[in-house]
Amino acid sequence: MKNKDDKWAVCPVCQGRGKKSKGLRKKVRLRYQRELAQFEKTNSEGTAPVRPKGHLDSCLNCKGSGLIPSAQPPLADKENYPHLAIIGGGIGGVALAVACLHRGIPFTLYERDSGFDIRSQGYGLTLQQASRAIEGLGIVSLAAGVISTRHVVHTTEGSVIGEWGRRKLGLPDEKISAKRTNVHIARQALRLALLEQLGGHDAVQWRHQLVGFNECEGEGVDLSFQVEGKIKHANADLVVGADGIRSSVRRLLIGEEASPLCYLGCIVILGICPLEAIEDNEGLDRSLLDSATVFQTANGNERIYIMPYTSNSVMWQLSFPMSEKQAKALSARGAQALKLEACRRCQWHDPIPQILAATQEDKISGYPVYDRAPIEAEWLARGAKVTLIGDAAHPMSPFKGQGANQALLDALALARGIKKACRPLSQWRKTGLRETVLTEFESEMLQRSGTKVKDSAEAAQFLHSDVVLHEGDEPRGRCLKKKL
Repeated sequence: MKNKDDKWAVCPVCQGRGKKSKGLRKKVRLRYQRELAQFEKTNSEGTAPVRPKGHLDSCLNCKGSGLIPSAQPPLADKENYPHLAIIGGGIGGVALAVACLHRGIPFTLYERDSGFDIRSQGYGLTLQQASRAIEGLGIVSLAAGVISTRHVVHTTEGSVIGEWGRRKLGLPDEKISAKRTNVHIARQALRLALLEQLGGHDAVQWRHQLVGFNECEGEGVDLSFQVEGKIKHANADLVVGADGIRSSVRRLLIGEEASPLCYLGCIVILGICPLEAIEDNEGLDRSLLDSATVFQTANGNERIYIMPYTSNSVMWQLSFPMSEKQAKALSARGAQALKLEACRRCQWHDPIPQILAATQEDKISGYPVYDRAPIEAEWLARGAKVTLIGDAAHPMSPFKGQGANQALLDALALARGIKKACRPLSQWRKTGLRETVLTEFESEMLQRSGTKVKDSAEAAQFLHSDVVLHEGDEPRGRCLKKKL
């Protein structure tokens, strides 16, 4: 089944949630009733008992995706649902547009770039929690995705100090839960698969740089864009900033001073290398280059992480501590300087030197690593008709591989929230989108992503320390949590 040939609509059984409530168990319901009766007897003194929620099971009708095949996607319901202005055409923004399409929620997707391939959208990413969430976006298969079954950690001499994965456990494929499968895919390949759900590149309003917005009481939000040197205006009921770590929507909403960029003390150099370009020197062991193995090597300062990028190429990520000034200078010197620095620092075990040497300079980039302090709910509450998702809301370091995963989960959660709360007769226009949708959505998003931001920042530290050399068949850093 090809994704681009599929049309989807919301599952009528679960209303697009992918789950059905089984209701409260009798024991739980009776306990709540007793606690509530006792609370009322004491003239409402103390804290009122919280009504428990029913257990959620995967919807059998849609197999948990929230979608069913349809001859055509539903028409946008402009009468009942708010019109979204989605700012940013990266992974999170396109995913939100797709989730809205399936639910009949009207939207316009704006992107400042002039086209799909104009600006680098990153290299590879690993779908972890979101490997199941993409089914809720109508992607039933990822032809470009590669599944890893082994993860190995080495010293610089090549000694194995950690190994895990299904091959380590000797488990057959059918014994592996889909929730625990890591899918590696090029960021642009996933972005293209999502765009195909929208009908292609024409679904994006390219060359639209947001320069301002103004919330108008009772009349939505007026947006101003710079388009090819001219100012263009648009209107929407809800503005969603999906425009990355340097988000214009975030800056206009809460300002830069509230939560400025925070340098995490290291630089990352990235590269993509075709397997066929790696020379077969005599005695070169290619067991790490089987397109199903992730491996990393570290010395307590530098650390390189190498994963499948496609079925016939790998992506490498070298990182090491450096002052912000030096990191900016090195990045500005370009790909040739970055490659020389990587080769100089990584004269380690095979096949690392061979991979670095075979990587073409046009496939290399580098940048200082930043995040931001966790956003406060009251900051977001400044916008009655504005919210943020993805890196615009919770930017994080790449060392836990969570940025794209959280953006996909954000997009699906927001679309599902709008579908549920803005149904006909909901009176959302009178009540307001903040009370109807945004406060609940943001609370869940910030709680879910907050630990990921923290863990990713901590990883930027311990992956460049002796902790990474801990001997154990487990992800690096887990030993720290055990101690804590």
